[in-house]
Amino acid sequence: MIESIKNFSSDFFVTGDPLIYGADVSIVLVMVAIIFVLTYFKKWKWLWSEWLTTVDHKKIGIMYLIASLLMLFRGGVDAILMRTQLAFPNMDFLPSDKYNEIFTTHGTIMILFMAMPLMFALFNMVVPLQIGARDVAYPFLNAVSFWTFFFGAMLFNLSFVIGGSPDAGWLSYAPLSETQFSEGPGQNYYIWGIQISGIGSLASGINFLVTILKMRAPGMKLMKMPMFSWSVLSSCIIIIFAFPILTVTLGLLFIDRYFGANFFTLAGGGNPMYYVNLIWMWGHPEVYLVVLPAFGVFSEVVATFSKKKIFGYKSMVFALLSISLLSFFTWVHHFFTMADYKVDAFFAITTMAIAIPTGVKVFNWMFTMFRGRIQMKPPMLWTIAFIPTFLVGGATGVMLAVAPADFQYHNSYFLIAHFHQVLIGGVVFGFFSGIYYWWPKIFGFSLNEKLGLWAFWLWNIGFYVTFMPQYALGFMGMPRRVSTYGWDMGWAPLNFISTIGAFLMGAGFIFQVWQIVYSIKHRNKEGAADPWDGRTLEWSIPSPPPEYNFAIIPKVSEQDDWWYKKQKGLTKVKEDYKPIHMPKNSGIPFIMGGFWFITGFGLTFEWTWMGIIGLIGVATSIVVRHLDNDTDYYIPVDEIERTEARIGGTR
Repeated sequence: MIESIKNFSSDFFVTGDPLIYGADVSIVLVMVAIIFVLTYFKKWKWLWSEWLTTVDHKKIGIMYLIASLLMLFRGGVDAILMRTQLAFPNMDFLPSDKYNEIFTTHGTIMILFMAMPLMFALFNMVVPLQIGARDVAYPFLNAVSFWTFFFGAMLFNLSFVIGGSPDAGWLSYAPLSETQFSEGPGQNYYIWGIQISGIGSLASGINFLVTILKMRAPGMKLMKMPMFSWSVLSSCIIIIFAFPILTVTLGLLFIDRYFGANFFTLAGGGNPMYYVNLIWMWGHPEVYLVVLPAFGVFSEVVATFSKKKIFGYKSMVFALLSISLLSFFTWVHHFFTMADYKVDAFFAITTMAIAIPTGVKVFNWMFTMFRGRIQMKPPMLWTIAFIPTFLVGGATGVMLAVAPADFQYHNSYFLIAHFHQVLIGGVVFGFFSGIYYWWPKIFGFSLNEKLGLWAFWLWNIGFYVTFMPQYALGFMGMPRRVSTYGWDMGWAPLNFISTIGAFLMGAGFIFQVWQIVYSIKHRNKEGAADPWDGRTLEWSIPSPPPEYNFAIIPKVSEQDDWWYKKQKGLTKVKEDYKPIHMPKNSGIPFIMGGFWFITGFGLTFEWTWMGIIGLIGVATSIVVRHLDNDTDYYIPVDEIERTEARIGGTR
């Protein structure tokens, strides 16, 4: 009996690696610290009533932001571990199997559990405020979206210490991800962590599409809508059409693994290329759906800090929608060597074509800055840093679109450099710009600019030091996905330089954390309602906004309506308050997310009974919600008056 328990424990818990033991200790210490703090300060009720059960889009946005920063830390640690392994030839810092696991979790976390929630954080914190709405279209579903994402991410991260991480790459190509080559629970963690969080992503796409189309303030026609909201609309279109493809693909892979089917295995009449096509039919639109909101951020920031309307508004809208459409016609450029030359030609043309609307936006931003009264504040610094970075990423992308050349570039470090050039220089820099830009609005105080400058320069210098050498390594023939190399290859100096850059970016992240902590302690609330002299509706209300956002729904007459009203002296509104209809908090989304976690954990270890229990819990949560008739309330006029009187000084 004791021996059986020991064997189960050794199979269940990951052992034998100092990194794992360090993670175990860290997890235990963090959990103990959280429990102690909540108990000592008697905050358990506050945590439940204010956060775990909230349906307020602003608080949900803050939780997305915290989760994404934690995932950035986890994915960043993975990156530094890999760069340490590659700093010198013949390193044995990470065994090859552990390197493959870290390589897989790094890519998966950074795309799906860092970039996506960071994007949804901005969606939640900004869109309703920007279009003059009091909430999103479906507040309850918004909470469900967050908690399914959160528990899916926790399930995936649990693989590091329980059962073992997936190791088939961040897209888990078949047949490597099939049972024959990936026997343990690691690959099931990958499937169910992404499947559960994907429920939240798809629901968010639907929610914000409906919010934008149906809840804009009176007078805000689509062609008067702020550019960030346009970028969100474009991203939601991609989410709605792309994420079902991912759901089906991973579902078929799980059927292969669990039931012994052969959708993606040649031996049973399937084909691994079905998987590769399906995963990239989702995967390449995914890249664009996370970068489009960054383009929206840059449009808002450039206009605000240049004191001008965005140049070429209609062409910017057309460019965003064009990218969302063309993104579905580029996926084959990820495997040109597998396709017919006629197919290669078509997808090479579509890949080059998508660079055109992207270039349009860059020129529009530059023309907006031309002869503008530019203010070099942190959001603008990140925007200006983005432009040359993304231009290099776009140019190398066009190089990869040339099919014959791509045969040489594709499996090399040139591709790694390009991919990170676009996703860090485009997505991460864009979201950082957005966080700095809207932070005073959501939290009611500004971030310390001096520490922000340190973070900015460390990130940017580290970025170029990391990835410019990787282009050269690609031309020198260094293949991607390798965990070691010999001295005779001549790759050591550039790899060492690249590793130094990774540590510099890590230092930049540390400065950002320091900046946030310092700013929370020394809160600078001066001008928090409109610190940048903003142009859109979110800057017309107090900071942080009240629960209901707008005491009186604004009436819009112009693009950049708040800027127009400030110039015309029309900022005062008649205080004719009426009761405000609001949704009640609910614990069901959190509980439902917990049941999804149980489902995923059970199916990960192929404990069918646990999976069934979890699904029953999910179904029960849905039924309970359906039978609940007490889901909303009205804020009375006297309470609105008291709130507005209290926060009036923050306008």
